[in-house]
Amino acid sequence: MSLQDSDDLEKFLRNVDQIDELVKELNSSDVSCQEKALAKADQFITSLEQGEPCKTKINKTVINRHPSSENGALNTQYESSQNPANFLRTLEKDAEERSQRRKMKEEKANALREQGNEAFTQGDYETAVRFYTEGLEHLRDMQALYTNRAQAFIKLKRYKEAISDCEWALRCNEKCIKAYIHMGKSHLALKDFPQSRLCYRKILEIDPQRETMAKAYLKQVDLEEKVALQEKAALEELQAGTEEAMAVPELLKKLDTPSEINLYYCGGLELLSQAIKDCTGQTLFRLNNGFSIINGNNIVRSCLSQNSVDPCAVELCMSVLKLWRAVCSGNEQNQQLLMECPVTRQHMVQMLASPVSEIQRESLELLSLFSQTKHGRTVLIDNLNLCQMAENLMSCVCRDTSSASALTVLKNLAAENKFKIQSRKLTAVFAIPLEHQLSNIMTADHKILASVISFIGSMALDDVINKKLAGREEFWTCSLQAMEQCVACECRSVLYPLLGLMINLASHPFQVVQEHAVLASSRCLDLLSDSSGGIITRAAGLLSVLLPISSDATQEVVRNGIVKKLLKILKVGGEMSSRYSIKALTVCTASIPQACEELVMLDKRLHTLRKLLGGIDELVVGNAALCMAHCLEVNGAASGLLGTDCVPLLLRHAAGDAKRAAVRQNAATTLGKLCKKEPRHMVKLRELHGLEILHSCVRLIT
Repeated sequence: MSLQDSDDLEKFLRNVDQIDELVKELNSSDVSCQEKALAKADQFITSLEQGEPCKTKINKTVINRHPSSENGALNTQYESSQNPANFLRTLEKDAEERSQRRKMKEEKANALREQGNEAFTQGDYETAVRFYTEGLEHLRDMQALYTNRAQAFIKLKRYKEAISDCEWALRCNEKCIKAYIHMGKSHLALKDFPQSRLCYRKILEIDPQRETMAKAYLKQVDLEEKVALQEKAALEELQAGTEEAMAVPELLKKLDTPSEINLYYCGGLELLSQAIKDCTGQTLFRLNNGFSIINGNNIVRSCLSQNSVDPCAVELCMSVLKLWRAVCSGNEQNQQLLMECPVTRQHMVQMLASPVSEIQRESLELLSLFSQTKHGRTVLIDNLNLCQMAENLMSCVCRDTSSASALTVLKNLAAENKFKIQSRKLTAVFAIPLEHQLSNIMTADHKILASVISFIGSMALDDVINKKLAGREEFWTCSLQAMEQCVACECRSVLYPLLGLMINLASHPFQVVQEHAVLASSRCLDLLSDSSGGIITRAAGLLSVLLPISSDATQEVVRNGIVKKLLKILKVGGEMSSRYSIKALTVCTASIPQACEELVMLDKRLHTLRKLLGGIDELVVGNAALCMAHCLEVNGAASGLLGTDCVPLLLRHAAGDAKRAAVRQNAATTLGKLCKKEPRHMVKLRELHGLEILHSCVRLIT
């Protein structure tokens, strides 16, 4: 926008303010104030006609001051025409005309914006700029035209012009997020890191919900500033002529020769890997076109594709992979450049499936290096074929020599939600090797199998993957088989993570889960007597999710003595074991009268349940109250609680100490049932002034 254009826009905005002020003064009840306003209006309209920034004609004959009489009095005709109503009607007419003209300009500007967007999409940024500029000639205060043109300017590397457009967009809307984004990018391209950060931090101030996006931009600023400092330091060393600094460009120059034999390149790459000892060497490699020189070599590319029949091809391929590790270790910029290279993207994943174990191993080492940091994982996910990579990595897992490295990469990638989301279609790819190893648990590497289960568990944190795994008949069949074999053999290291995965998947009331619930619950019941506290806790956990979805499983475990075992666990305590056990016990007592009778008989005066009611874990307290309510159906149970702390405990939770509404409701329900079953508890309730709470509970228990 020219200087004249900017002056016109600001003048227009000032005129709007002046008109608003005039309207207020003309509507004043003070006659003198109205007269002053008329004089101001006369001057204002005259200035509009002289300047005509918007080419709007106003007929001011009706409000021109008539020559006054000799004594200074206003002419009667003038008084009749010079009044606020006439002026307001004139302004209204003018406003309507302006509105119509603006509507036409908006239509033209929007049409030009659409044409500019189409040109931008096609990569014709010069044409896009032209259309956006024409649009601004019709409508100078259209925010979208400024931000769109700024984006086109960035593509053309005209960063200062982009910044100017962003500033104008912010004059139209001071909270324009796009303007700050494009301005931040432009300042970053100009290496003005402080200004770039200010732009991205401004986004956080305007809209805190865009924190993830803003932090990603700020991280990019940090990375590019770091790169700039590295390059400055490397160039200073190169100019100083140190031997180490000179070695990298000299070796690259020697390698930048075509048609040499494989051994020539092998030796050169080995020397280059040794010369790159630190960040300076990595930076000089980048600054001296190292990526282009190596990846542009036809012999190197042939070896990476594993199409070469030369006996030294394997050695050359491994030399390249070792060089990439030296170049990329701890260097985020080099990592990004390497994976953005078409040659790398094409061959990196393929080499994971190489029949040559040495190439496969070196490929895994390189991917492992990337997967150790969030930036590296993001680079892999954004640039490589994830489907093929996942398949090849899982194939590596099944090979004894490379399974550990492949699992390291997979477990690291599983930390990224983006990887899980993009892997939803690959559930079978991950599940089949697991199921195979579980089916052959006696011969499997138990350490590797435990790691595979841990990886699958991380992937199952994604709801879609979780449901797909939970619905697999093969998984439940081989898992139950493995549970039985783990108890009888030396593979108990697998049992703990396997139970954790089963807990995670069993919460879905799928038919396949229900069909295996009875057998799974029976296996868990046996594990409640295990010597390992961790195994006991997870066995109780699996029961706590299986029993609510299977009445047959509940009846089976009650018949086989689950109440006694769960009560024993609850007496010992433990946060997670108590949560799981009281939930399972509550499910049993809710539907099986035998469970209630057994609990009342084994736990005199429900001592264990009362102890749980005195705890601070609301999940435990809520289920303990509900379980007690079930037990009150047993004859004599309510009477057996006379003289105990049962009433004050329940009253405390029902009165609102608990944060969870369900806990308050359970406590209130049990308190009401207790008093109904044994009225003598009312005495204690009255002493504690708890009748009003009981009355509020009546609706819940009747």
